[in-house]
Amino acid sequence: MLEVTSLFKSYKAHQVLADVSFTAKPGQCVGIVGSNGCGKTTLLSILAGAVRADKGSIRFHGREAVGHGKVFYEEAAYVPQENPLIEELTVKDNMALWYQGSKRRMEEDLESGAAYMLGISEMLKKPVRTLSGGMKKRLSIACALSNHASVLILDEPGAALDLECKADIRDYLEAYRKGGGTILLASHELPELSLCTDLYLLRKGELKKMDMDLEEKALIEAFRG
Repeated sequence: MLEVTSLFKSYKAHQVLADVSFTAKPGQCVGIVGSNGCGKTTLLSILAGAVRADKGSIRFHGREAVGHGKVFYEEAAYVPQENPLIEELTVKDNMALWYQGSKRRMEEDLESGAAYMLGISEMLKKPVRTLSGGMKKRLSIACALSNHASVLILDEPGAALDLECKADIRDYLEAYRKGGGTILLASHELPELSLCTDLYLLRKGELKKMDMDLEEKALIEAFRG
């Protein structure tokens, strides 16, 4: 279980997060929505250990992660919106560079694990610069999950992808969730949000739980307050 308690974050005089708390259990997909610039990326970055909160607690299966980078490293897999891959290298070289485990374990992943399910095995020799946006996103997810994390954190995973790639990634995320993983997902896209079991609105630094049955128009009105 992921337990987030009283997170605060400010940049100078601007408060981005104000007493943010929620829990997410295995098998849940938690969606976080809000207008551009509301702090969704900051929140996800903090939950992944990439940015430090001013104060608050983040616990993975009872283990405090704040101040303990190893816990983030072992429990959280983060896929940012921007592509972190090295374009000049091949897919296999990127896997080897980012992979958090032994070479043997990577080969096992390519044969039957997350990398295999995402289709990475079929494009190992290709330079990353030749891949489509969807293929790069699949590779980013496979690299992030190389630690076999219990929590997968994604920032706008379907941004700028074609419909087929979006559908493939949604299928994988659903399989990951049904396998007992926990997903935190920031998105503006209703098909992605349909994967979610819980939905939160981030507005003026505060996180508010939303009705999963809200239609698009009502959700937009909630953004505006």
